[in-house]
Amino acid sequence: MIQKPRGTRDFLPDEMEARRNTETKMREAVRRWGYREVCTPEFEDLELFTLRSGEGIMQEMYVFEDKGGRKLALRPEITAAVIRMYINEAKVAPKPLRWCYFADCFRYERPQKGRYRQFWQFGAELIGADTAIADAEVIMLAADALNATGVTWDLKVGHLAFMKNLLKDLESSAQRRVMAHLDKKDFEGLKATLADMSKADLGESLTALVECRTLGEAFEIAGMIPEKERVEQMTGILDASGVTYSLNFGIARGLDYYTGMVFEGFAHNLGAENQIVGGGAYRLAHLFGGDDVASSGFAIGFDRVMVSLGDVQPKKNTIVGIVCTNEGRTFALSVARAFRAEGIRAEMDLMERGLGAQMAHASKSADFAVVIGGREAEAGQVTLKNLHSGEQKTLSPAVAIAEVKAHGAR
Repeated sequence: MIQKPRGTRDFLPDEMEARRNTETKMREAVRRWGYREVCTPEFEDLELFTLRSGEGIMQEMYVFEDKGGRKLALRPEITAAVIRMYINEAKVAPKPLRWCYFADCFRYERPQKGRYRQFWQFGAELIGADTAIADAEVIMLAADALNATGVTWDLKVGHLAFMKNLLKDLESSAQRRVMAHLDKKDFEGLKATLADMSKADLGESLTALVECRTLGEAFEIAGMIPEKERVEQMTGILDASGVTYSLNFGIARGLDYYTGMVFEGFAHNLGAENQIVGGGAYRLAHLFGGDDVASSGFAIGFDRVMVSLGDVQPKKNTIVGIVCTNEGRTFALSVARAFRAEGIRAEMDLMERGLGAQMAHASKSADFAVVIGGREAEAGQVTLKNLHSGEQKTLSPAVAIAEVKAHGAR
């Protein structure tokens, strides 16, 4: 028996309905901010991803050659593809551009709970705005999208200017080594690495910056950075808007990629793999041959959101089972069509069962049975039975539809 590939999943109808319900809530949340959906190809030129992250990322990707010998890759993330699309299709469009996406990505890594080889991201990119309020908008947008799902989580906001100021005298390779320790909260490793660089005194400042939680403390540790006013404006906007967050200046999200504001979000109930959103301000377009445009954005790990939500099931729309005899089938088809035209799910028997068997089958999943025999068909009426209460009435199709619609979701 052929099995699904490792690191992938099958989704049955109940799970897909739950996923689509959550996805819809997130789409609606970002729509209200003016973000419109875009879509990019599932595979891109390999160079799109190696230019940003280096050749080493190929070990974590699905890479292949097409029949023309072109090196391609299944996308491991969406941001690079969206910026490539901006350069190709919308470089002269009025700015800022507010774009969002929901798409699957692919990474060749060890599967575990909340981490798969095929996974979904919900995200947004704000292209062409380089202000404190733009930084704040992206954070607030991510918060709205996640809060709409009902997941319980914590938001951490930082700014790389503080850490960059402390590390400005180190070469890029040395900065990356230091950042790797900070990312893992490996303070012993950090101490040893800095000692090897003859920068042992830097360890105390970096550790203090990671642990501080106020702007005042951060300025005392890192000094008066040029971005001081912008950082204060951004946090002031977040505070005025009622966003629940804490400051964290130890967020290590790639000094060679992110340029300023950074943020992360962590679910309360996911254990070690609990990060569900990450984002920040960046400049990427110039790497791909475009202009040096300021951008900011985020990606939400949709699969982790669903794991965090657990078995919470959305309300299901009312289901009607159409139960009919041979004599009533033609009329029943038109009645079923009328229910569907009003947005009501109506299912007919396809197995040529008797009336009793049809009713028994409908009672397993439907909320109402619409019974149509020869007598009902001749009179142009239906017998509507509430399968929860047992109450039944003989009504015109229009009145039956109204009663079912009044029942609402369950």
